[in-house]
Amino acid sequence: MSARLTPGDEAPAFTLPDADGNEVSLADHKGRKVIVYFYPAALTPGCTKQACDFTDNLDLLAGAGYDVIGISPDAPEKLAKFREKENLKVTLLADPDKKVLDAYGAFGEKKNYGKTYLGVIRSTIVVDEEGKVEHALYNVRATGHVAKIIKDLGI
Repeated sequence: MSARLTPGDEAPAFTLPDADGNEVSLADHKGRKVIVYFYPAALTPGCTKQACDFTDNLDLLAGAGYDVIGISPDAPEKLAKFREKENLKVTLLADPDKKVLDAYGAFGEKKNYGKTYLGVIRSTIVVDEEGKVEHALYNVRATGHVAKIIKDLGI
């Protein structure tokens, strides 16, 4: 389990396949701010709510200079189904070996119903134009999270 990121840290570089199997890198977004959010699984209620909230606010975020990337351990094929079923407009990336999740501190010990297990920690990292961490939010709630980010970023 890796350490959590804090504001001022260099955001770990990554290149992952999107829902169509195309490689997407954090470096592709240099010069723009990027909201990178990590979620446990496509096509589940909480993750669907969060992805739909980001999609609904994408124009607002893009207008303020933010790109949005969602990362989960799902395979690209599952991400494509998720995107089609829910009409998602955010970029969804697949991290099945969890290397990027780990690098961002978004994979580790979780507790649920008294059991401890390893899993995806729902997290959102805001990266500035220079590739530095501006905000690092961990253990966020799926519902209401996007509205909170918009408020926190002053959009």
